[in-house]
Amino acid sequence: MSAVVAVDVGGTLTKAALVDADHRVLLARRTPTPTGPRVAEAVIDTAAALVGELRSASRDAPVAAVGAVVPGIVDVGRGVAVWSENLLWRDVPVRDRLAERCGLPVALGHDVAAGGLAEQRLGAARGHEDAVFVPIGTGLSAALLLGGRAHTAGGFAGEMGHVDVGHGGPCACGATGCLEAIASAAAIARRYAERTGRPTREAREVADLLVRGDPDARRVWDEAVDALALGLSWISAVLAPRVIVVGGGLARSGELLLAPLRERLEARLTFHRRPDVVPAALGDEAGCLGAALLARELLERP
Repeated sequence: MSAVVAVDVGGTLTKAALVDADHRVLLARRTPTPTGPRVAEAVIDTAAALVGELRSASRDAPVAAVGAVVPGIVDVGRGVAVWSENLLWRDVPVRDRLAERCGLPVALGHDVAAGGLAEQRLGAARGHEDAVFVPIGTGLSAALLLGGRAHTAGGFAGEMGHVDVGHGGPCACGATGCLEAIASAAAIARRYAERTGRPTREAREVADLLVRGDPDARRVWDEAVDALALGLSWISAVLAPRVIVVGGGLARSGELLLAPLRERLEARLTFHRRPDVVPAALGDEAGCLGAALLARELLERP
């Protein structure tokens, strides 16, 4: 059986994996995501180099296709990365450029949607046709999985991090009150530093301080969980998912996050379907596994 190469372009790291037909990761690589004025060309160069390296290393199974996932707004039909706040690119024909460089068919997708697809088919949402995947890290977004398929609306669906939850603070997107600006892992670290004047780089530092009884950490954490519960209550009311899978760096805090989140979400729901709120199962492999699924789907098309 053939293998596929999956590439997950993140704001900080670009990950790649050689994945077999049974969805097993045979080899994996990671490298810093390029930055700078020619970021589009540099990212495609990096992705092509990773594909070439893994393709050369695949001795037992020929590589038949590539799946690549990127952040931001993605037009899957045209294979175009429309816009990304993190990568600062616009209207980049990633699919065609990468296919030309690699000499292989390429499927392009959105990183969060692909991660959600992987969690639904292989991970924590397996067996549920209606699910939502919410990775919380530098940013905050959602993959909407309805009737067993990802709902993307041309790449614009799932921007949960940019709904106004009422805190009034600014967001990098230009709006105010955005969920991402109070409940992402980056926001938690930033808001604790602003509140205390103490340099804080990561949300896990705030989580550690919370466990030790720091009142400022408690305040920042509670405000983040309250805002996240509000956002998820809207998702629950509108889409009625059976399960909400929470992933990303913040999910590594486990029940410190999930227990109060379940409680506060429950308090906001009345007659609505109550979703199970569970941790992601695939960790930081979700994006690559989702990209591999997209590559497999491409190969299976008539």
